[in-house]
Amino acid sequence: MLKLTYTLGLFGLFALAGSLCLADDEIKVGEFAALTGGSASFGQSSHKGTQLAFDEINAAGGVMGKKFKLITEDDQSVAGQPATIVRKLIAQDKVVAVLGEVRSSATLEAAPICQQDKIPLISPAATNPKVTEVGDYISRICFIDPFQGTVMAKFALSKGWKKVAMLTDVKQDYSVGLAEFFVKGFTAGGGQIVKEQKYSTGDKDFKPQLTSIKASKPDAIFIPGYYGEVALIGKQARLLGIKVPLLGGDGWVGDSLLKVAGNSLDGSFFSCHFSAEDQSPAVQEFVKKYKAKYSGEVPDDMAALGYDSAMILAEAIKRAGTTEGDKLKDAIATTKEHKGITGVITLDAHRDATKPAVILTIAKGGFQFVESVAP
Repeated sequence: MLKLTYTLGLFGLFALAGSLCLADDEIKVGEFAALTGGSASFGQSSHKGTQLAFDEINAAGGVMGKKFKLITEDDQSVAGQPATIVRKLIAQDKVVAVLGEVRSSATLEAAPICQQDKIPLISPAATNPKVTEVGDYISRICFIDPFQGTVMAKFALSKGWKKVAMLTDVKQDYSVGLAEFFVKGFTAGGGQIVKEQKYSTGDKDFKPQLTSIKASKPDAIFIPGYYGEVALIGKQARLLGIKVPLLGGDGWVGDSLLKVAGNSLDGSFFSCHFSAEDQSPAVQEFVKKYKAKYSGEVPDDMAALGYDSAMILAEAIKRAGTTEGDKLKDAIATTKEHKGITGVITLDAHRDATKPAVILTIAKGGFQFVESVAP
């Protein structure tokens, strides 16, 4: 019995050593994304871009001789889930960094946990300024709402639209923030906000708000919301006889936008981070690889941002030479002139990305490139 116990104990030590060696060969990265629910288009695209990046990195040998293991959790587009998921990724899965989320509200929920536990978090697309104000372990690779809002305000004024109405989602930090910065830029340039109306995520009927907006006779309507509601707003606006252009931000990006809206959003404009129509070799190579991996699917903003966030994390680990939290967050923060798919990315003193915005229009049921606007 003593001999058997000794043998089993020795076997257990070998098994433990083997599992530790296996773990030492991996770099665990957590990802939280809305793979289901109302924002699923965002999360699915971001995840696909992230996975593509790590597949490429691993195929090339990984970083520091180790392969990446991406641990992805679905927050179901539900408040409360991001915090629960990130606690699990840190405490149970022992990830060295977290990628996510696309939505500002979800990122703001998770960021304080990463900051407290000193685990670097990189958001691909959370544009609300408050995100990186949480602390020095929080970074993002997208432009922020003060820039995006100003870009769309200047664009509206350049089109001669002096009177604009607004329809804002009061349940989303993203929508409220973007509205604020649009108003600031638009009124500073001599524009007038003729009517402000509000709605909440999940609403289906916008006719009362749109009827009030129609009576104000605007030149355009700014709708800084997410694609699910925007598609319905577009359809209902046209049914009410509203013919003016609708304007928005990167929250419009989503594969169901045009599926639901049909051609009701033709003639509308929105700011975003990326265009698959960009003919630069890097973008076209990314589009080719993405389509090959995902059955011909064309990548959108969130896919490109997911890809860039993974690449920036890998580059930071390589420069840091370690996955230790304090050194890794410093390496991420000092990202300079990273040649990403969404542009050349430099993180400023607040760990926000300095990069161009893209303006797209909707015509004949598709997105068309209008212009790129530098910071």
